[in-house]
Amino acid sequence: MPHPYVPHPAPPLPGPVARLRRRIGPVHTARRVFRPSRPDLVEDAFIARMQKIRTLVGLAAVVWVSVSYKVGSSLRDVADDRVHQSWINVLVLSVTLPVVVGVLLALTAPSARRDLLRRAAKPFGAIFALIAAVFVFPLTVLTGFVDGRFATNPAMTVATWVIIVLILVWVLPFIAWGIGLALLHVFRTADIHPTMPPLLAMTLVWEMTLIDLFSGAYAGVPGPVRAVFMLGAPLSVTAVGVWELRRLRAHYGISVRGVVVR
Repeated sequence: MPHPYVPHPAPPLPGPVARLRRRIGPVHTARRVFRPSRPDLVEDAFIARMQKIRTLVGLAAVVWVSVSYKVGSSLRDVADDRVHQSWINVLVLSVTLPVVVGVLLALTAPSARRDLLRRAAKPFGAIFALIAAVFVFPLTVLTGFVDGRFATNPAMTVATWVIIVLILVWVLPFIAWGIGLALLHVFRTADIHPTMPPLLAMTLVWEMTLIDLFSGAYAGVPGPVRAVFMLGAPLSVTAVGVWELRRLRAHYGISVRGVVVR
């Protein structure tokens, strides 16, 4: 005798606090700002997993080399160096993306340029949002806000502390998640074309390698180890990028040629 079907109870609706956090919380806001959202977005779980593995392996290699050869005097110095490196990556990518979009505009047919600019609006918006959020901190210092310059009466004192707390509990997490998502999704350039993230990731990693080469990065590391370490990141990222491009073409019929509309 078959068992009667018993429907699973529906999950409880989120409370007002959870709904508010999903709407204006820093992490959820960062996800909306820095994740691509085009309607025909290719979501391949295997590609996403490979990108995360590559990122974790690269980070572990950097920490290992830095600690083993005492590039940083402490783990805090290593962490600070990685944060600084991530921010440099964001800045370099912020300069590279407009150049790439400019080249695409020059190669694209005039009738398709407006659509290209429309698709590029969200990546540029993500760049602006991250830089504006980071600029909040020097702005509060330069204006004397954190020193209590505007706390001239009890009401302004309370307002000053409320704003400082909001900066710490909202802006700081937004920046932290934003940098990670911006690098993982390459400033949501999949909104322009699915092949843009791997292409820009390969370009960025070789640009950072040249910067490290000319700035004398990891000067305390022996020559052969330094060469292997400096070439390991760009070669691994390039290998993953080429594999991703091949997977997009083989499984989804998407090629680099589709970026330019003639």
